[in-house]
Amino acid sequence: MPVLEFVSTIRATRAGLTDTLADVDGMTAWGRAHATELGLDPGFVASEELRREVVELRQAVRSLFARAVAPGPASSADAHLLPGFGDALALVNAAALAVPLAPRLEWPAEGAPAVRIVPAVEATDSARIRATLAASAVEFLGGPRCDQLRACPAPRCVLYFVKEHARQEWCSVSCGNRARAARHHRRHKDG
Repeated sequence: MPVLEFVSTIRATRAGLTDTLADVDGMTAWGRAHATELGLDPGFVASEELRREVVELRQAVRSLFARAVAPGPASSADAHLLPGFGDALALVNAAALAVPLAPRLEWPAEGAPAVRIVPAVEATDSARIRATLAASAVEFLGGPRCDQLRACPAPRCVLYFVKEHARQEWCSVSCGNRARAARHHRRHKDG
């Protein structure tokens, strides 16, 4: 899901909180890695303005994710830095509407036909990226899987994930292991 990868550009590492989109080089690398789904040329190069606009959208989407997981806790990464719900909702909807997207059939000479979602009108890279990511957020948050959205409760984890089965509590096996180790440590320390 593009929207989950997008909000996961903020993550926790052993060194602390890491933001993939913290600078133009990071935005460029992330855009190139997702060029196909974002409708970008493989040689895409971000500008500082584009990076700021995309980060602003990410923070708005993270604000909507925080609202979606309530009354459970939001991600601890940046909950105190997120825009208010009304502002976030308006920004996501405006970004999704700014560049209408349409399906296009692509059929290579040596392959099967495939549908690719592309901008229906000319648009800047920034508008195209934000429209695609905002549309992904709208589809996810308005769809049936939104009820399974969770913020990972493992120590130091800041990711959101979709709960795939009833017993899943964490975003990954490593987070589950870290949470169990922390719980074990607390029991033995307090006991």
